[in-house]
This record gives sequence, C-alpha cells and structure tokens, in this order.
Amino acid sequence: MSQQRPSHKPLRPRKAPSQTRSGETVASIIEAAAQVLETEGFEGFNTNAVARRAGVSIGSLYQYFPGKDALTVALIRREAQRFYDDAAVALTKRSGKAALEYFISASVRQQLQRPMLARLLDLEESRPALRDEVGGPAFNALVVTIIKRARPTHKCPEIAAGDLLAIIRGMADAAGERGERDIEHLEHRLRAAVFGYLSRTGSD
Repeated sequence: MSQQRPSHKPLRPRKAPSQTRSGETVASIIEAAAQVLETEGFEGFNTNAVARRAGVSIGSLYQYFPGKDALTVALIRREAQRFYDDAAVALTKRSGKAALEYFISASVRQQLQRPMLARLLDLEESRPALRDEVGGPAFNALVVTIIKRARPTHKCPEIAAGDLLAIIRGMADAAGERGERDIEHLEHRLRAAVFGYLSRTGSD
C-alpha cells in the first residue's frame, strides 16, 4: 500500500452556519457525506460526490468544509454527539443497574443501526491526523458516573470505564463486521460481559 502524503488542509469547518437555512445546508452536506461513505466506501468518498448527493454546488460545500477530512471530522462529531445524547439518558434511570443496561443498549444501537457507517468512521477516527480532533473526555466522564452508580464500592471506576468501553466497542465492532443485525442478542452478550467484569473487579 502506498503511503499517503499528509494533508495540510484544515480539519475544522471554514465557518459556522449563522442562520437556520445555512444550518440546514450544513446538516444536509454532513448527511450526504454519511450516505456516500455507506454506499461508495472510501474509494468513492470525495467532496464532489458529497456535493452531488447533497444537491449543492461544490462552491457551496467549500464555504463550510475545506476538504473531505473536514467533512469526516464533522461527521464523526455528529455521530459522537448523537451517541452521547442517547447514552446520557442512562443517567435518568432509577438504578445504577438500569443505567448501565441502557448504556449498553445505546452502544449497540450506535454500532448496528448504520453498521457500515459505524465501521468506516471507526477506521477514520483511528487515523493520527484525525485523532486529536475527535477526543471525548465528556463521554469517559459519563461512563465513570454510570459505573459509580452501578457499583458504588468500586475502587477504580476510571480504569473500569476504560475497560468497559474497550469490551463494549470490541464486541460491538466484531458483531458489525460479521454482519450481525440481532440487537437484542448482542445486548444480552454484552450485559453478560460487562456485569461479569464488574462483579470480579474493583471490590475489596
């Protein structure tokens, strides 16, 4: 595989939409990027294809996004925000167990509702050029809070949060790669893995 030259184009949008109409344009461009990735893969993912799918001129696209890496970052951030908003509902549950079960369900939905998009964005997110642009300390804090509710006596909730995220992401990613579509079955397996881990770690 030939080594790609590093891109020097900025990864952040050129400007933020200031009006409802421009906000709708940006949202349609980002969704078009998602659809192009899903249907064409990396090979067909470029700004011209995204502009055509969104029904805007390439000039209009470049008003907001200087290149496809900026589009990718915007798409990753959109999906991460949707995941966070869904996962944060766990904090409204009455018990820590219910909160953790809801978080597991949100994780499965994130991976299997649009599995091709999720897998491709996982690959993009691991690229060194994008890694610093898509960090999520708020998400880690959310998981720590859920663990503290589910296991108040756990000695190392911060470490447990990292472990559980790795377990959930690894199993969900593998299920997506195998083409699994049974959300309920995957949730059952993840609950066994997560609660089994917590029952054997962090106690005196």
